[in-house]
Amino acid sequence: MTDQPSTASALPAVMTAAVMHAPGDIRVEEVPVPSPGPGEVLLKVAACGVCGSDIPRMLRNGGYVMPIICGHEFSAHVETLGEGVTGFSPGDLVSVPPLIPCRHCDFCVRGDFGLCEDYDYFGSRSDGAYAQYVVSPVGNLLLMPEGLDPRAAAMLDPAAIALHALWKTGLRAGHRVLVVGAGPIGLFAVQWARLHGAAEVVTIDLSEEKSAMAREAGADHAVQTLDEAKALAGRGFDVVLESAGVAVTADMAARLVGPKGHAVFVGIPHAPVELAKETFNQFLRLEVTLHGSWNSFSAPFPGDEWRVSAAKMASGELRWEFMITHELPLSALPEMMQKLGARSEHSSKVIFVPNAG
Repeated sequence: MTDQPSTASALPAVMTAAVMHAPGDIRVEEVPVPSPGPGEVLLKVAACGVCGSDIPRMLRNGGYVMPIICGHEFSAHVETLGEGVTGFSPGDLVSVPPLIPCRHCDFCVRGDFGLCEDYDYFGSRSDGAYAQYVVSPVGNLLLMPEGLDPRAAAMLDPAAIALHALWKTGLRAGHRVLVVGAGPIGLFAVQWARLHGAAEVVTIDLSEEKSAMAREAGADHAVQTLDEAKALAGRGFDVVLESAGVAVTADMAARLVGPKGHAVFVGIPHAPVELAKETFNQFLRLEVTLHGSWNSFSAPFPGDEWRVSAAKMASGELRWEFMITHELPLSALPEMMQKLGARSEHSSKVIFVPNAG
């Protein structure tokens, strides 16, 4: 990418943003550039990725407030510092964790920021980064390693989500790992399993294109049916990560864990989830542990999940560029969201570049 931060003196009064006025009513229009208050920073957005949660939010469910600018997987250059802000300089490349914790509730005080009782969130509760500029609390800025591509910095959220989930399982060298769903979180999970010394990594996804990407990520086997996964399971996998978020894959994930194994659930379902009697009986008898995993945060905020992900991307150990299937200007966002909702073309990571050109 060639995007460079502008200087404060060149700051325009208005910017281009993709504004959701109602579910399905997304307009690319001119809006005022926001101003940072005390303890805040104005950021010039470098790249913003589409999260799977953006699609139902923008097409069907809506945000907590509307109109709103969505987009929460992003990187940016520091533009203007609000009153009292130190530790950053204009031009710094930062990644911006999307959860804005209150930092005062009991959960925040003990470092469980994902359980914050009074949190804010970019793109669903406050304006996000499908825009040229966005304002962030300084506490949400994570300075990136020198030379890291801004597109990589915008993909730290799914990378950190995968790592946060796998750390819950006690993943270690020699484990056999199954990843259900080969979207970006699943593709990062494959790589994390490899970096932790997994003896075997298997993915299952209905899409042959995504299965091919899983093999590129390092999966030993990338299958497309439950029967194929069962044939590889043996007595079951030590670790299963479910990232698809549908009822059938949730049952599949719980069913394919081996004795004393761990299944961790990342995908967000949009319909009731029911486990078959056989599945339930099996995880009882095998003393399987089922984990919920929400977001990616730990103390000190945003957590080692984010810092390790940034370091591994900077070193080249964690690959990301092969996942990008679309790199688009904001003007393409309304049409692209409709395509994603209809699943009318193959996609993995879709990146918008608001300041391109």
